[in-house]
Amino acid sequence: MRSPTRRTLLTAAAALPAVALAPGVSDAEVVSAWKPITLTGTAKAFAEAPPQARVVRVAGTDFLQLRGGAHVSYTADSPLGRLPSGLRVPKLTRGLCPRNNHNGLSVCRVEADVRGVLIVLGGTSASKITWVRLDGFSSVLS
Repeated sequence: MRSPTRRTLLTAAAALPAVALAPGVSDAEVVSAWKPITLTGTAKAFAEAPPQARVVRVAGTDFLQLRGGAHVSYTADSPLGRLPSGLRVPKLTRGLCPRNNHNGLSVCRVEADVRGVLIVLGGTSASKITWVRLDGFSSVLS
């Protein structure tokens, strides 16, 4: 059996961001386990899937991964919350996340800045974001 290449591992990490790491893959490890994201403002966590963040390392590359979601009411770019204590990003990192569908818009951009603040971008008065699902967010940190 061939061992996975770095490219294969990186592709898998980006394609399957919130699933458990495959057993037996020696080039993949959890750097920081799932920890809760502290929400700000009027954001309310999904009861069945509160927002969480972790860092995984695949073939020597660190990825910030998010999961869960929140009910929000955003008509402009707005802070969603803060990454857990001790989990910070070295540079602005971003990903696309599902949101309520309005006039064909069903994704929004979510950014994590170096202060650990998560910002949801894309809400407008004509296209209000009422919920955001963080599953699928996976961004390269290093």
